[in-house]
Amino acid sequence: MKSFQFVPEWTVEGEPLRPTWSRMVNVDQFIWLTRVDMLEQLALAKAELGFEWVRACGMFDDKMKAWVWDPRDFRISDAERPRYRNFQVIDMVFDRLLGMGIRPLYTTTFTPSGMASGKLQIWQHTHTTPPKDLKLWRDFVREGIEHEMRLRGEEEVASWYFECWNEPNLRGCFFSGSREEWFELWAATWEGIKAANPHLKIGGPSTARGEWIEEFLDWTRTHGCPPDYVISHFYNNDSEAEPLSPFDGPASHRVKDSPHFGAGVARGTRKLLDRLGFTGEMHWNEWGRSWFPYDPVKETAQEAAYIVKTMAEVSQLADIFAFWCLSDIYDQLGYGRDEFQGNYGMLSLHGLRKPAYFAHVLLNRVVGKRVPVAGQTPDALEGAVACKRESGVAVLVYLYPETSGQEPKRERIEVVLPQGISKVRLYRIDSENNNIVTVWRQMGAPAGVLRKGVLAELQRENELRGDDLPAAEGYVKFELERPGVALIEAQF
Repeated sequence: MKSFQFVPEWTVEGEPLRPTWSRMVNVDQFIWLTRVDMLEQLALAKAELGFEWVRACGMFDDKMKAWVWDPRDFRISDAERPRYRNFQVIDMVFDRLLGMGIRPLYTTTFTPSGMASGKLQIWQHTHTTPPKDLKLWRDFVREGIEHEMRLRGEEEVASWYFECWNEPNLRGCFFSGSREEWFELWAATWEGIKAANPHLKIGGPSTARGEWIEEFLDWTRTHGCPPDYVISHFYNNDSEAEPLSPFDGPASHRVKDSPHFGAGVARGTRKLLDRLGFTGEMHWNEWGRSWFPYDPVKETAQEAAYIVKTMAEVSQLADIFAFWCLSDIYDQLGYGRDEFQGNYGMLSLHGLRKPAYFAHVLLNRVVGKRVPVAGQTPDALEGAVACKRESGVAVLVYLYPETSGQEPKRERIEVVLPQGISKVRLYRIDSENNNIVTVWRQMGAPAGVLRKGVLAELQRENELRGDDLPAAEGYVKFELERPGVALIEAQF
């Protein structure tokens, strides 16, 4: 059993820690926002994690009925039958979100089938070819926003973020055309949004792996349609694709299975934007450890440790980090039936909080002024975030495994505290603590839809639990599994 000592420099003034991880949350597809259970999960996340915006792809998919036939024209042949703009389903979703105190990220995805220039589809009737008529698309975007401003007022809509497309660099999946064709789509979208209100904030290029950013900024500057903020995405296992990502770090961090790849992309992108003189906001509005649609490690304490490790290292280098994603109400490559299915969600199908969710809960409790922690090595597999405030201090510790999916092993932790501490509370996330998946397995891993009694029992076991620790002379000691996360809250 190894021992680690974390020594925060409590006499340093420190810098305010911005909670960039708690501003925006992702939902798989916009259609799910019509479901009562999805809205209930959003309400839970709003109450406990404080998200201000929600992002979901597919706002213009055929399922949302924004570009449709009118039943009064049923006698006209399909080839000649006109289509009409109809934003009532989108309106219903926006009404629910705003009523909950959550604003939408207005994401212009994807092409309604009646506008599509080709046949590329994903997600059951989601068309990802560019519009065949960019003028029609531009007017469609403009009129949708003008419609929202009439309903909700210009001041409200001007407080939203706007986004053009999703991961256009993933050709053959989210876009069928070239980079230059997507730049033309960006320009048409930018013109539609700015025609509705020139003060609206539109961001891009919304690429995977941090790609295209420099080329995008160059092209949009030359063509007079610059972004108000920059958007991109990263997953730690993007290194498998040999990406053309901005990167800051040693070559050993770019290799497959390195736990440091995502942080290296975030650092490299920050340096790129600084070199280019871009002063707007930077949003990583989709990020995570693994992009694989099935990955059981997502439901373990390793996922929680990755979230905390990455936010400890790079959370202050951008304005938003929106983890992918909130819920297992999810259907891209299959709709799972089991409560825990190796899917992306921080919440299970019935809203049970996984370790990744509790990682965000603990991050939100590290508030105040961040101070350095002596002796930490950059990009180590263990580390701590320490903050001080008038009432006391908080220290968030993480232990990341040497190899993915390894068996948990215990380590000894000592955290040095300032003088005058009278009360200490410890919260842990590991294979035993605050881990509902372990409880589910101990119940026999019941498959399929859970019976009400089983679900109720799991819900009772799904509250964040901690332990009181003795405040010894200037430090606390405890054991923590690797992988694992621990929060020490100490009161004066």
